Amino acid sequence: MDFPSEAEAFLDHLVVERGLSRNYREINRRALARFFRWCRAADLAGISVQDLRDFLSVERRSGRRAAGLKIHAVALRRFFGWWAGRGVGRVNPAEFLELPKLERTLPETLTQSDMAQVLDGPFASGVLGLRDRAMLEVLYGCGLRVSELTGLRLENVMLENGSVRVIGKGNKERVVPIAGVAASALREYLATGRPALVRHRTGGEVFLNRHGKKLTTARVWGIVKAVARAAGVKKRAYPHALRHSFATHLLQNGADLRAIQEMLGHADISTTQVYTHTDEQRIKAAHWKFHPRSGRK
Repeated sequence: MDFPSEAEAFLDHLVVERGLSRNYREINRRALARFFRWCRAADLAGISVQDLRDFLSVERRSGRRAAGLKIHAVALRRFFGWWAGRGVGRVNPAEFLELPKLERTLPETLTQSDMAQVLDGPFASGVLGLRDRAMLEVLYGCGLRVSELTGLRLENVMLENGSVRVIGKGNKERVVPIAGVAASALREYLATGRPALVRHRTGGEVFLNRHGKKLTTARVWGIVKAVARAAGVKKRAYPHALRHSFATHLLQNGADLRAIQEMLGHADISTTQVYTHTDEQRIKAAHWKFHPRSGRK
């Protein structure tokens, strides 16, 4: 089956009406295109839930992992739910489509000493060094996603109030505290670093590259990795690991889980609860190491 016009309309709906990102639109396009290339039905009305299950089974046998299968299943459920709701008598074949179960993995984090080593480590000299230091301090100090960091705008930085306004997933807005070293590093960058990077067509983004343009997420990944390596940190360092570390260290130091949920912008507390498992691992390791009858050798 060719890619149907209804699927194109659905993808536009995600961006225009739901306010979701173009990147999310592209993820759904790839998943739906793969299904329609495989699909044997002549039209949408001829597709059954068994067709959807058979497609996911073929994908599983081809080696697609559970996370990828879930992306495909969610795309199919959303598309067919939307399609069925727009026509009288249409039956949603994906209504009872099961989502693949994912193994819950603990987030990768750096220890508090690792983070101190990274943030106190060597940075480039000049304005780029000021930018990189401020960038890492904000990632860790505010727990931002990398897309939230690159999209952070000047009008949303309120250092006098100790906060930044963040536009997260689905264009949801939240206000996150910023204080201490992170606020100082950002203030210094805004005062003496960013003005040196501004060019004629520079926009309102906070973090700029050497040409005065908005930093890309790929460039932020590269900077985080390079700074951690230069600081001698052996663990894998990347922007989301700093976000995980932010949440884990707050929890370890007694922060309330609901407050962490709000700062991270999680819609569901169950998403935030994964960090309690990280802390449980730390507690168990301490028990095994220090209790005289833990069974350690």
